[in-house]
Amino acid sequence: MSGGGSSPKGVGTRLVQLAVLVGVYAMMWGATHVSRDSHGTLDTIVATGFLLLAGTLASEVLEPLGVPHLTGYLGAGIIAGPHLLHLVDHETVENLSQVNSLALALIALAGGAELKIDVLKKVLRSLAWATLAQTTMVCVLMTGVFVAARPLMPFTKGMSSTMIVGVGLLWGTVAVTRSPSALLGVLSQTRAKGPVATFSLAFILSSDVVVVVLLALAMAVARPLVEAGSTISISVFRELGHELLGSVALGTTLGLVLAAYCRFVGKQLLLVLLALGFGMSEMLRYLGFEALLTFMVAGFVVANLSDQGEKFLHAIEKTGGVVYVLFFATAGAHLDVPLLKRLWAVALILAGSRIAISVAAHRLSSQLSNDSPAVRRWGWGSLISQAGLALGMATVIERNFPSFGTYFRSLAFATVAINEMVGPVLFKLALDRAGESSKEASMRTEHDSHAPTQAPTDEALHAAPEGYAPPTDEPPPEPEGSET
Repeated sequence: MSGGGSSPKGVGTRLVQLAVLVGVYAMMWGATHVSRDSHGTLDTIVATGFLLLAGTLASEVLEPLGVPHLTGYLGAGIIAGPHLLHLVDHETVENLSQVNSLALALIALAGGAELKIDVLKKVLRSLAWATLAQTTMVCVLMTGVFVAARPLMPFTKGMSSTMIVGVGLLWGTVAVTRSPSALLGVLSQTRAKGPVATFSLAFILSSDVVVVVLLALAMAVARPLVEAGSTISISVFRELGHELLGSVALGTTLGLVLAAYCRFVGKQLLLVLLALGFGMSEMLRYLGFEALLTFMVAGFVVANLSDQGEKFLHAIEKTGGVVYVLFFATAGAHLDVPLLKRLWAVALILAGSRIAISVAAHRLSSQLSNDSPAVRRWGWGSLISQAGLALGMATVIERNFPSFGTYFRSLAFATVAINEMVGPVLFKLALDRAGESSKEASMRTEHDSHAPTQAPTDEALHAAPEGYAPPTDEPPPEPEGSET
């Protein structure tokens, strides 16, 4: 992904990119309609190249509108997906979804490496209040919104009030999740630096741990409400402890190994990252550990317990550029557009309510923690996006509650689709308005450097020390007796 500091492109360049983008879609459309036979691996390879090219071009074409690049990647995938132009079929999308493991591993490693201890110390008070406010308010109030929206959900008919509250509690838990992938995607493009970017990075990445714990608690409490005769099982907490402690321990070990490798070998880091993304992700899933938490801890250890953090981050950025495009383009192709059309009304209500509650919770926590004006005003921008973590939680709920899980998951997918499209745009807007993206920061610096020097006021002259004279454009007088 191109950084935010790239040179601006003219109208002619954008028109050429748009023409090439249309041409790429036309060629792909012609190829899929001329040859309708499935070629398995060949289709996957062609779709990979097409989505990479289409996603990159779409992000460049949309850039003058101020939207983040990953919105272009998503849009390219949605248009090409099996529900619109059908340039990429369902089977190919499922095959491409295997890249998600690599993308999520890189996202977690980069996120952990960005969390420096000195940065966390600066925002510790903000993190504590934000975590408390966001977790409590979003979970409780979104449970209420879900219960109130019951008439719009056909699958809740016949459920008792107690069952609705239990399902609503699960929905409130899913609503607490955020999207580290969208956060890092926007930060990678804008190269944003400042209090809003720092707060967003620290809060979104650290909140993943809270969400994992909250999901286990919510399922333990909801089961007796939803299923008659069920009780709260202590085994849930034992499994949770195993997952969290095991993930942290394995992540710490992996981080030390990566730091040693970077220091004493330092070569073929790309292959190492690919092996971690594909191979180790499957091993962690088999062992029952949380992959995101494990990789995040590993990145944190490399950045804070060694001097290899910058080298490690540079290797991830070189690998992640292409992976991010394919990850979000595939996510767009995977979006179930007909499902969103059927559930758009209730999904819009749930997504809009979540946005409003998240903003209100942020305003409250910022005031309690005495955040800087920029964080108070724009820190909410990173709280809107949802993606893989929310969908993963919905899948877990579907597996544990089969009586309503399928419908719950479908509604979650529709709501997350709205947050996934709107959230990155709002976050980039917040960074731009806060003046922290590289483009806005450079414009502000240029403006300050060309600002005219203001003449001192009369009050300032009267208050000036004796012998002070205001600066003028006239040359200083020559001393007496000087030679000309």
